Amino acid sequence: MATSVRLDAENRSAVVGSCILCAPGSSEKLMEMERGLQVALRRGAKAAAGFFFAFLAMSGPRAVAQNPSSAADPYFGSVTAQQVSDETLQLSLDDAVRRGLENNLGLKEAENDEKFLHGERDQALQQFLPTITLTGDTGYYQHNLAALGFSSSLLAKFAPLFPGGVLPPGFSIITKDYLTDGTLHFTETLFSGPVIAGWKAAGAAERSAYFAKMTARGQVVQNVADQYLRCIADASEVDDSKAQVAEAQTLYDHTHAEHEAGTVAGIDELRAQVELQAQQQALIAAQNALEKDQILLKREIGVAPGQKIALTDTAPYSELALETPAEVLATAYKDRQDYQNLQNQAVEYKAIHAAYRSQRWPSLKFEGYYQISTVNGAGTHGNLMAMGTLSVPIFREARLRGDEDASSAEMRGVNAQLDSLRQQIDEQVRSALLDVAAAAELVDVARSNVALATRALSDETDRVNAGVDDNLPLVTAEATLTTAQTNLVESLYQYNVSKLALARASGVLEEQYRVFLGR
Repeated sequence: MATSVRLDAENRSAVVGSCILCAPGSSEKLMEMERGLQVALRRGAKAAAGFFFAFLAMSGPRAVAQNPSSAADPYFGSVTAQQVSDETLQLSLDDAVRRGLENNLGLKEAENDEKFLHGERDQALQQFLPTITLTGDTGYYQHNLAALGFSSSLLAKFAPLFPGGVLPPGFSIITKDYLTDGTLHFTETLFSGPVIAGWKAAGAAERSAYFAKMTARGQVVQNVADQYLRCIADASEVDDSKAQVAEAQTLYDHTHAEHEAGTVAGIDELRAQVELQAQQQALIAAQNALEKDQILLKREIGVAPGQKIALTDTAPYSELALETPAEVLATAYKDRQDYQNLQNQAVEYKAIHAAYRSQRWPSLKFEGYYQISTVNGAGTHGNLMAMGTLSVPIFREARLRGDEDASSAEMRGVNAQLDSLRQQIDEQVRSALLDVAAAAELVDVARSNVALATRALSDETDRVNAGVDDNLPLVTAEATLTTAQTNLVESLYQYNVSKLALARASGVLEEQYRVFLGR
């Protein structure tokens, strides 16, 4: 029995390790650990539910993989609700999050797990309720009296009971009759320690499944928001690349015309052509990245991959008023779904341990029936049975102590995980606060770099137009500006992702992601 509820070493380590929320720079590790947490919690809940009914029977952010697939991670898949149409789908961040919460495959699985545990809890409730069944049958029966033990010599002893002291002529040991009866059965467990403790375990398992579902909702919100922001950043890079291509084209046309006029050397025209082609390559790569990231976003929210979409929101930027670690920790301990999940698992295993200990207690059960029957239509007769059963275990101490020791070890393991998770939440919150502060400073630096690069390009353009320099410094200045603009886009993306990670570490992502993004 004990083995049916024991988490193996792999699952237990997954529960402990998967609770770590990583910094924005470690988004792959975050997603892997969150997926491990979901699997481990679902396995733990189902294992406890399986234990309970066996006991009753005994007693009575952005993926980095090249081609992410829902086969490996259900959060990359969804139930397709938006089929392909000719119209472009206008998609806001809020709309994308809503669609993800409605259609994401990983969340659907978590919701189904919760429904499974809810059904198991309803089955456990029946152990406290009376079970009443009504049966009825009618039939034609033949009875072989000899097979029932009535031999010829035994039947002869009944002859004095008949007129004349002899058996009636034609008397046969094969009798025939028509029997009709109806029976009302009743049974109820009046007291059982394992049933009571098992009911508590089933309730804790259902609550654990609920918080596992809420954890999945948080992951969906983070995945969808991160991917939406990634697509916004990609679109910004495409726009920057288009602008750089147009500027490089203008430079090339101007240099080509001057070379044709004999006012500049051929090397200047060659430099301009190389710069133009480099910018064209960058544009192709940016467009490809945008289209692939949009496909991943559509797969996460239930939109067909071939559907054209247009993102209606721009990259949000607002400074976040940071709270102290103590304030964020107070919120996290209250609202973190994975923490509440593990707390309910601790309650669940405590109830399981109590169920094993209560096997030494007596149990009381009542059952009975009332039956009405008639033979060959010769009137009816009522039969009644009412019986109370008191079961007292006498001795099976080795088995009981073994069950107790196994469940006690599991209970201590969950409590240890809970204590470890408190320390991990502290670490995650402090790391997330540092990441947000650092990302905000990077945005300020990136904006300053763009301003400086823009000024440098303007000055170099004036020098080239004045004939002071050739176009090599100009090309260098344009590349510097492109790099600065790309860094600004990435810095804004990382800043927003770090704020989402802080909201996730605080346990308030689903309710407050708009606040953290400044929308």
